[in-house]
Amino acid sequence: MSRTTTSTTTTTSHQEGRTMAWLKKNLHWLLTAYVAFVFIQSLFFKFTGSPETVYIFQGKLDPWAASLGFAGVFAPGGIFSAKVVGSFELLASLLLISGALWTARRGLQVLGAALGLGVISGAIFFHLFTPLGVAVVNTDGSSDGGELFALACGVWLACAALLWLRRELWLGWLQHLRGR
Repeated sequence: MSRTTTSTTTTTSHQEGRTMAWLKKNLHWLLTAYVAFVFIQSLFFKFTGSPETVYIFQGKLDPWAASLGFAGVFAPGGIFSAKVVGSFELLASLLLISGALWTARRGLQVLGAALGLGVISGAIFFHLFTPLGVAVVNTDGSSDGGELFALACGVWLACAALLWLRRELWLGWLQHLRGR
């Protein structure tokens, strides 16, 4: 091997090592920021009763639930109303950000990721298995082109990745619960 090839290989390895070290230190922040951004930007719609949110929860999901004998679960005051879902998204965001900020409290990030994963799993389910659909078509005929679904899938992946990054923590909790 020539001296130039060895030097180039060493430089590339060093750069890859620095990139991996940066990712190891900061990836949790990128994932947290993405989830918190998606959840927090949607709060305006969920908490103000925007026409899009009313259409999704009351125009699509509640009639579907009513056809199964669960009328009102997505309506205002229902167990899965927009404000209830938004409240859980806000709580998940606060836990994620708090856990990212305070190293000694990384467990908060685990709780936020688990809560976020649960909430967004429900959203993905309702996109896939109800009349809501992957591409939400509004009352005016416009479509979001699958944007809400794509964002939900991104949040699911980010929360799952955060749980994987923090697996030593929650696996330790599980071992403690089992008495080991």
